[in-house]
Amino acid sequence: MYLHLGGDTVIDTENIVAMFDIDACTISKKTRDFLAAAQKSGEVVNVSFELPRSFVVCSEGGKTTVYISQLSTKTLSKRRYSF
Repeated sequence: MYLHLGGDTVIDTENIVAMFDIDACTISKKTRDFLAAAQKSGEVVNVSFELPRSFVVCSEGGKTTVYISQLSTKTLSKRRYSF
């Protein structure tokens, strides 16, 4: 199954490690450090330039990618498509 994150970005749900609400999770210093490290190493993909509401951590072939989305985790959890 696939998940539309917004914009032109669709990912395979098998690669999803976790989905996080940005407002709830960025309170933690560990989460902020994780996002900063991912940004520094080029692993962050900003799906939209609107106000971010969630981030999705994916892993495929040992490579981690963090997608920043304007959609909430609740909306994302409802958006599963099979092709």
